[in-house]
Amino acid sequence: MSQDQDPVFVKEAFSSIAPRYSLTNHILSLGIDVLWRRRVAGLVAAERPRAILDVAAGTGDLSLELQRRCPEAEVTASDFCPEMLELARRQGVRKTLEADALNLPFPDESFDVVTVAYGLRNMSSWEGAAREMRRVLRPEGTLVILDFSLPVGWLRGPYRWYLHRILPRVAGVLTGNRAAYEYLGDSIERFPAGAAMKELLRSAGFGETAWHPLSGGISAIYVSRATGIARNATFA
Repeated sequence: MSQDQDPVFVKEAFSSIAPRYSLTNHILSLGIDVLWRRRVAGLVAAERPRAILDVAAGTGDLSLELQRRCPEAEVTASDFCPEMLELARRQGVRKTLEADALNLPFPDESFDVVTVAYGLRNMSSWEGAAREMRRVLRPEGTLVILDFSLPVGWLRGPYRWYLHRILPRVAGVLTGNRAAYEYLGDSIERFPAGAAMKELLRSAGFGETAWHPLSGGISAIYVSRATGIARNATFA
């Protein structure tokens, strides 16, 4: 599966909003994004990993939470935007690496867990990125994806109105780049969710995938195995 995300536009957009990226996320989500990342870190900690790769780590919010919850693990934060990684280092992320998620500079089977929070949606090939993350996972390793989706039921209409009408205006004031957040809404509309995401991951070589909708489906966590074997700690 492929899509028309423009990597040049995405990189320029994230570079321009990097200094206010985390603050804007917290304001626009009313702080709920912090709880979503904690949920991801809790799932990862249950795996007792020794080596974690946080792909598209941005300014390091998830990487920092992973360092806190998994003190015995080495957490590597990768991103293709150096401005984001510089902020991650300043915030305390210990190991960072500038890297393209479609061509990760790691040997096969290097990590126990790979995470990607709000990054897969922005990549020029969702399946290509998933395959690359599968490549660097050890046998029975775990991929954890956190990303936006569209809610179902009565919340869908109001949320789409907020996503396309209110959010870009507020974020434009906060970051000075309204276009980046107009792109956000369009990218969420196109991004696969639920069964479609499970099928994408199956096509990329993953086994069983658990889907955890959050806050009525505004965000979702996907937990997938590099094989078809599942452990109760993650899939419960």
